[in-house]
Amino acid sequence: MRSSIVVLSAPSGGGKTTIAKAVRDEFPDRFGFSVSATTRKPRVGEKDGEAYHFITRNEFLRRKEAGDFLESAEYAGELYGTLREEVERVRELGRHVLLDIEVDGAEQVKKLEPKTIRLFILPTSPETWMQRLFSRKSETPDQIRRRLARAREELAHAAHFDRLVTNDDLEEAVQQVVRAVDEGPGYRRNQRELARELDVFSKYGTYVEHQLERLNREIHQQRG
Repeated sequence: MRSSIVVLSAPSGGGKTTIAKAVRDEFPDRFGFSVSATTRKPRVGEKDGEAYHFITRNEFLRRKEAGDFLESAEYAGELYGTLREEVERVRELGRHVLLDIEVDGAEQVKKLEPKTIRLFILPTSPETWMQRLFSRKSETPDQIRRRLARAREELAHAAHFDRLVTNDDLEEAVQQVVRAVDEGPGYRRNQRELARELDVFSKYGTYVEHQLERLNREIHQQRG
């Protein structure tokens, strides 16, 4: 049977990158890494072809026009994308392709590859998630506010994903991803699972709105 494309998406601080790495580390013969392309400059210690393929903006746009990307997006002024050739390279090895990408990218992949398994990741409680966001001491309240505003948009799409992965314990989250892949793209949630997930999304949505209101008040007071 042809291997699957598995997309992990989450709002900032949801833990998708950590889970993706843990799945690949624990099951290297079953899951492979697709090296994305980007127009940003390499950071210290980064090598071309390992974490990313570093290409120019003109080259990126040319390849996008040629249909070389399964998905692409712009973030902080730089372009990022998943190359079709990278996905096929992993699949030819007989491994599932694990993609750690944003919600918009997940939707692009699903349109081109309808059997893609899309998993949305959240901690059980919004309070736990918020602690992770605020633990990033380098970020200002305004930066966190922008992340929350983006998270609000992402949560609006979460119910369209195939499964919710609860990220409280890393090993359990890894097992949830593996089980979802084993059950395949045809899996359908029962009414209890769907109701539970919708309840989680609703709680997160309400919590995000309250936090945005609080941050807006703080920023307004700081600016006088």
